[in-house]
Amino acid sequence: MSGTKPPSHGWLILDKPRGLGSTQAVSAVKRVLRQGGYAKTKVGHGGTLDPLAEGVLPIALGEATKLAGRMLDSEKIYAFTIQFGEETDTLDTEGEVIETSARRPPMAAIPAVLDHFTGDIDQVPPAYSAVKIDGKRAYDRARAGEEVEMKTRAVTVYSLDLEGNREDGELRSAFATTAGRPDPYDPQAPLELADSITLVAHVSKGTYIRSLARDIARALGTLGHVTYLRRIKAGPFTEEQAISLDKLEEVAKGARIENLLLPLEAGLDDIPALQLDPDSAQAVRQGRVLSELPHADGLHLATLHDVPVALMELSGGTAKVVRGFNLPDVAE
Repeated sequence: MSGTKPPSHGWLILDKPRGLGSTQAVSAVKRVLRQGGYAKTKVGHGGTLDPLAEGVLPIALGEATKLAGRMLDSEKIYAFTIQFGEETDTLDTEGEVIETSARRPPMAAIPAVLDHFTGDIDQVPPAYSAVKIDGKRAYDRARAGEEVEMKTRAVTVYSLDLEGNREDGELRSAFATTAGRPDPYDPQAPLELADSITLVAHVSKGTYIRSLARDIARALGTLGHVTYLRRIKAGPFTEEQAISLDKLEEVAKGARIENLLLPLEAGLDDIPALQLDPDSAQAVRQGRVLSELPHADGLHLATLHDVPVALMELSGGTAKVVRGFNLPDVAE
């Protein structure tokens, strides 16, 4: 079917299931748009999610693809489970077990170790990762049997907590009640040992959760790998805004994609707006500089009648176009 409906612009927040790659998710969106009768639309994703991971995958449509690069730089929040006792070559369930440990960490030791991994830390990415070494992806080298030496990188972990410490009604801390639990001050009381723990991490771009899990397990005197990984926030986008693949499939059957889309500017929630009049909007669309503006220095979203026109960098009252948007003007 040739596209008859105009192309769409904005963000589709997909709740990516396990087993689906990020590029496969983009292909699925392109397919449902085609089957739904939409004109050919540019589609891209805002940050890869491993096939074994699930959760928030921002997918940019049309002019929003110009902001996909910014999404790669954004902070993320993940929930993940570390299974203690085995380390795998991929640091998750997909790989081969390369080392085992009979030790299990006491629950009481975990909070202190988590503090050690909060803030600015150095980490070594997994050998099975998309990091490029001499122009070739690390996972391609690792799968080819090459010895892969990964360089340490600096990342930031803004917060790291046991999942029960989230303020969710369903996720009350295991420590919320002492009924039936051993007295931690009784020297005869058995130590509560953990076979696995689920953590929530708020991290900077470039942070590898699998590396974090490996390092936490080692710091606890054992080994571990990730058995569950869910991204619950990517930049401004949350799991509450995410839609299932089933919901996406409805578009192929005639449901309106517009009802599922967030506007382009939803990806710029932290950027102040710069209201333009029609003349200055025309100048900006031609790439011209605006001057004598009473706005603070920094990045602004220039709009005309609430329609994004351009991302502009302001300095000393002068605004230059960083990225222009070709969106239909509602006033036309």
